[in-house]
Amino acid sequence: MSKQELVVLGQDSAEGCCPTLLTAPMAEDQAVELAKVFKALGDPVRLRLLSMIASQQGGEICVCDLTPAFDLSQPTISHHLKLLKQTGLIASERRGTWVYYRLLPAMTDHLSAVLSNPQTEPLQPLDVPAGAAS
Repeated sequence: MSKQELVVLGQDSAEGCCPTLLTAPMAEDQAVELAKVFKALGDPVRLRLLSMIASQQGGEICVCDLTPAFDLSQPTISHHLKLLKQTGLIASERRGTWVYYRLLPAMTDHLSAVLSNPQTEPLQPLDVPAGAAS
C-alpha cells in the first residue's frame, strides 16, 4: 500500500492561488472586483433573485417566473438581474420572447473560497447584539 498523500482536485490549499481573507491581505485590484460582487449581493431584492435562481430545480428559471414574486415593476427586476449578470453571478439565455437565468457557480465558489476559514475546526457562530446588523 502506498504512503503517498491523496490530493483532492478542486480544493486549493490556503497556500494556493487565492488566499483567503484570513490568510493574507487582499490586493487592491482584487478588493475592487470583489466589492462589486458584494455590493450586488447587498441589496435584498438581488439576494432574493439570486436565491430563487440558484435554488431552482433544473438550474434555470424564466424571468416570467421571477417577476411575480416581487412587488416591483418588470424594468426594475430586469435592472437587478442585469447587475447580477454584470458581476458574473448569473448568466442568461433568450428563448423566443423570454429570458432564462442560471447561476454561475464559479463566482459563488470563488466567494466561498475567499471567505472560508482555512482552519480545520469550524468557526463558532457569533453572538451579534440585537440591532447591531441594522
